Amino acid sequence: MSETFLAIVDDLFFLSKIQQTAKLLGVRVEMVTPGKLAERAAQIPIRGVILDLNYRSGSALDTLRAIKADAKLGTTLVVGFLSHVQTDLAAAAREAGCDLVLARSTFSQKLPELLRDLVGRAQET
Repeated sequence: MSETFLAIVDDLFFLSKIQQTAKLLGVRVEMVTPGKLAERAAQIPIRGVILDLNYRSGSALDTLRAIKADAKLGTTLVVGFLSHVQTDLAAAAREAGCDLVLARSTFSQKLPELLRDLVGRAQET
């Protein structure tokens, strides 16, 4: 599996669903914490980041800003997901540089197509 995405997701059941779907597509999704993201990205080539905008630390937007400000990670594709009613958070995530913001239900429903699309987009960069 040459395509690796890092996931900042603390719901282990949801992460497992993401990883199982990714595996079927030949894509690897590895969980990291916000504090370990840059370190892990320096160790392996990554294609993108999947970010739970409701991550338990409450600092998902700070993490997103750090990714986009980092010299090596700045062009990395970031997909964020959140509850569909969190329109203010969605707008803030877009403003902070999130490449794609989706409702959690949409993210879940379209996960196979989304991962294929992300791999294609990541290969273009």
